[in-house]
Amino acid sequence: MGNLSRIQSICDANGISGFEDEVVEVIKQEAEGLGTFQEDSLRNLYLYRDSHDEHLPTVLLDAHTDEVGFMVKTIRDNGMLEFIPIGGWVTTNIPAHKVRVQTASKGVVIGIIGSKPPHYMSEAERKSTPEISSLFIDIGCTSREEVLSLGVDIASPVIPEAQCSYNEQNNLLFGKAFDCRLGCSTIIDVLEDLKDEALKVNLVAGFASQEEVGCRGAQVTARKVKPDVAICFEGSPADDTFLPPYQQQTKVGKGPMLRFIDSRMITNPRFQRFALDMAQQYGIPVQKGVRDGGATNASALHLAEQGIPTIVIGIPVRYAHTHWGVASMVDVDASIELARAILTHLDKAVIESF
Repeated sequence: MGNLSRIQSICDANGISGFEDEVVEVIKQEAEGLGTFQEDSLRNLYLYRDSHDEHLPTVLLDAHTDEVGFMVKTIRDNGMLEFIPIGGWVTTNIPAHKVRVQTASKGVVIGIIGSKPPHYMSEAERKSTPEISSLFIDIGCTSREEVLSLGVDIASPVIPEAQCSYNEQNNLLFGKAFDCRLGCSTIIDVLEDLKDEALKVNLVAGFASQEEVGCRGAQVTARKVKPDVAICFEGSPADDTFLPPYQQQTKVGKGPMLRFIDSRMITNPRFQRFALDMAQQYGIPVQKGVRDGGATNASALHLAEQGIPTIVIGIPVRYAHTHWGVASMVDVDASIELARAILTHLDKAVIESF
């Protein structure tokens, strides 16, 4: 059910927080013919299903387009680039990876995130966690002037370099920006699947910007759409590589995770129960999550207007907020199935019961 080429196109696109232009264009191409597009100055993208009926309640299908990355802070005299993180990074995951430094008019320049070699480190440096300030991006230049000649400057966005691939033997995806480009592609798949379906709700997709820096885009999409309920599609950090089995709630290949709570939201229990009942009725694998950290666009959506009942359909992603993530097409497909079950059973009376 999940469209592999669509996933690859959307995930491979450039688009750190605040610079989502390229991924927005890819989404528009992938969702062509599914409705009417609108954009705003924050680079939020809206897709309104054409069968809009003002007498029906509105469901917002939310996913964020931005990815974690970096930004050039300054250029050293020797051509090395100092940078700041955009979004949440663990510093030890940053060095020795390739990146794309985005220029204003000359495409991207490939670089390597460099650090002092261990041969030159003191014993204390070897044992300590590196600081961002000790790292730099090497694009092969030897002077500030050479850097500028390539179109790289202060505030140039920096994107992790990774190409999405798929292993059909185990249904696993490998690539960048699964948080939350998998959500973006899933929404398009859902709209495509329901294109000719007569629903009792209006559907609006809100592809929100700047989630990784504080759920900023979703604050605007909620005010713009004013939905009656919202479904937040997210690439949720998997926990199956480091927790004991009895604690694991977001395992890759075991279905989407529906979280009851995280650091910024207690999920509407009635909408959550409805979603879980749909999963049980249709035999869709899901996982229940109780999180004491993390947050999603749902944190902004559920407090907007007079309060918007919101659930999170989380596609498990190993190694989120690094250059490479691992996810499963099994979970993508189950998320599409669950969204379809929910949306074909929602109506005004059900929504009012939330």
